[in-house]
Amino acid sequence: MKLEELVEQFARHVQSETEAGWKGGAKAANKHVDQYLAIFDELRALGDIGRDALAALFKHPRMDVRVAAAAFLLRHRTEEAKAVLEEAAKGKGLVPFEAQQALKRWEEGTWALDPA
Repeated sequence: MKLEELVEQFARHVQSETEAGWKGGAKAANKHVDQYLAIFDELRALGDIGRDALAALFKHPRMDVRVAAAAFLLRHRTEEAKAVLEEAAKGKGLVPFEAQQALKRWEEGTWALDPA
């Protein structure tokens, strides 16, 4: 599968997880989480090329997609990812809370979505 297709699928599953969560469908949401985690594993297996491809989502129109990509890329693209998360964290609601938590875990040193 092409890099662009993997990145598109990652974004689509993040969006679907968010929407399922808003509807109270935890089982469906978790299914989408599993999917985008698997896609990230595929991208990560490609090394920095895969990570760099995911960074394109920093400019995605949906905040949930930007936040997810930034959370996964904190180690690889630290300054850019932190900027995305800090901007999102200014808001209210679930996605800004997720951004705040990612930043908190990063600062604590407990973040581990893409270990070195």
